[in-house]
Amino acid sequence: MIGLNRQKGGRPAGMRTFMLVSMGAALFVMIPLQAEGDSPYAATNALSRTIQGVATGIGFLGAGLILQESPRKSEVPRVRGLTTAACVWTAAGLGAAIGCGLWQMGLMGGLLTLITLSGMKRLNRLFKVIFGQDNQQSNEDFNAAVDLDDD
Repeated sequence: MIGLNRQKGGRPAGMRTFMLVSMGAALFVMIPLQAEGDSPYAATNALSRTIQGVATGIGFLGAGLILQESPRKSEVPRVRGLTTAACVWTAAGLGAAIGCGLWQMGLMGGLLTLITLSGMKRLNRLFKVIFGQDNQQSNEDFNAAVDLDDD
């Protein structure tokens, strides 16, 4: 669902990327759950380390999605890809939850993610209309620095 939302907007990571991230995270989490251990503590310890490893690896992948550009006309650097990187990180968390058998949490998290992605963009546009031109310049400066409109 998240990948389709991002692909529809022409973002760098689309549906296939998000499907692979979620599935990969679920698979990594399921390995210690399915492997037979000597004690319940060993399985819990392995699961904890696995989730930490998934989060670290996805952080590395997300860092590759973030670009910083310095336009020649402005001294303010422009950052792109933050939302996409955050979505990839969220997709890994959702996959890890589902891999642990917490499908309700995964479903709720996915729906909240979609609401955040779609709803906040609409809310941002509504605020621009309500507050008008008074804050237009400061909004443009902020959006140029963080690139909220294009991400």
